[in-house]
Amino acid sequence: MKMNYVHHVGLVCSDLDRSIYFYHDILGFKFQNEPTGWFEGPELSNGVGVPGAKLRQVSLWVDETTTFELIEYADRADLAGKPVPNNHLGAAHVCFNVDDIHKTKAELEGKGVKFYTDVNVVDEGPLAGWRWCYFSDPDGLALELIEWAYYDKELHEAAAQEYLKNRPSLSSLKPLF
Repeated sequence: MKMNYVHHVGLVCSDLDRSIYFYHDILGFKFQNEPTGWFEGPELSNGVGVPGAKLRQVSLWVDETTTFELIEYADRADLAGKPVPNNHLGAAHVCFNVDDIHKTKAELEGKGVKFYTDVNVVDEGPLAGWRWCYFSDPDGLALELIEWAYYDKELHEAAAQEYLKNRPSLSSLKPLF
């Protein structure tokens, strides 16, 4: 089995039109498809695993192969209107690779985007070469910028093999399924 690439990342938003302003107008993603109308039915409910699902969506191009899907559910289960905190099971974030993180961060700040911190620099350990910082979309969903200043492929491949030789046995962990 081989996974070719990430086709799309999907996020649930509270207001599709507002999110389009953010991802299209501020981040600059182009439309892959126009926003859908509301749709529902048993096939959709079964397909997304949400009883009585009613939703609308849009897909936006991140680059030539990857799209970003935004989904607004008519009846959304949430935590009093707040996103799932980053340390909760099921939380996720999307990270965008950029050529110049300082320039990109400054451009986004000029458009009103607030970042959690300044650019974080990592020059030791498994993430050596990372330059990263987090920010949020209008719903508070975590997004990240990363600039990969350098990457030592041989070092990381050797370290990954070492991990695989010494990792805990599968039988000592919670069952996968």
